[in-house]
Amino acid sequence: PQVWVHETATVAPTAFLGAPCIIGPQTEVRHCAFIRGSALVGANCVVGNSVELKNVILFDNVQTPHYNYVGDSILGYKSHMGAGSITSNVKSDKTDVVVKSGKDKVETGLRKMGAMLGDHVEVGCNSVLNPGTVIGKNTNVYPVSCVRGVVPADSIFKDKDHVVLKKKDQD
Repeated sequence: PQVWVHETATVAPTAFLGAPCIIGPQTEVRHCAFIRGSALVGANCVVGNSVELKNVILFDNVQTPHYNYVGDSILGYKSHMGAGSITSNVKSDKTDVVVKSGKDKVETGLRKMGAMLGDHVEVGCNSVLNPGTVIGKNTNVYPVSCVRGVVPADSIFKDKDHVVLKKKDQD
């Protein structure tokens, strides 16, 4: 079989698990989740109501609990997607995705690429992570944000013009 579900995982009867996929231990796949395939979901994750996953890696303890689309993306350990937040994985002009950081550009050679989130990233509700977005570890994204490019680790993304480094004693 090309669908593996750990015996301690729970999968709602209305969820769809497309091949290939692996669902790790203690993970909860909730009602109406749609895993289209090519998904590796780690331990203690939440794939929530009406969440769609495609071509993804979710490290352990990742939460995508409510109305998320996560495509062609990697979500780091204990990252969390707020309700309605999505990873956009195709540019509107259908050209290859380029990862941009300041004046630096990395050609991916991919027409589809979502986002890469470091460990402990918190994405606010109804945010859009544009194709090729990279968010450094321990970073928070304000709700209703439109994020593109590279966001440094240990930051707070308020909007494209206001990204601040966290204070050392703040988490």
